[in-house]
Amino acid sequence: MEEEFVAFATARSGQLYRSAYFLTGGDTHLSEDLVQETLGQMYAHWHRLHRPSWAGRIDNPAGYAQTVLVRAYLSHQRRRSSGERPSQALPEVAEDGPDSALRLALVEALSQLPPRDRAVVVLRYWEDRSVEETAAIVKDSSAAVRTRCSRALAKLRGLLGGDLAELVAR
Repeated sequence: MEEEFVAFATARSGQLYRSAYFLTGGDTHLSEDLVQETLGQMYAHWHRLHRPSWAGRIDNPAGYAQTVLVRAYLSHQRRRSSGERPSQALPEVAEDGPDSALRLALVEALSQLPPRDRAVVVLRYWEDRSVEETAAIVKDSSAAVRTRCSRALAKLRGLLGGDLAELVAR
């Protein structure tokens, strides 16, 4: 059973990290911490995959891991005492790729959204989840998710403005 978990963690850690990166607005250290917390919780509940009864059984480990990741992120945002970030560290140098400027602009714009709005946008448009799946993960109603998406996308459009068209055209 442990070998199965190691295989699962190896296969899913990259996707979990990318989702965490977008959720955290590009904070690589927090992203790594969230992935570790997620995999730790997955390991603790891994035996539930093989339960014969349906009560507490994990039918979709990848989906469950994504849910754990988003809930760990939201929990971290709630208990965070301050929004301060250290400034003495040098920023990481971005690789110049065909879409690096676009990616950086999107991550910067996402980081300016409130945590729950950011979680909804990442789940709906990065993870390609349905409204109902997103609502279940963030423990909100479908109507609230649709409203959050609409408002968050409007704010993103306002933040990116004409820059987005210019970056996409490159």
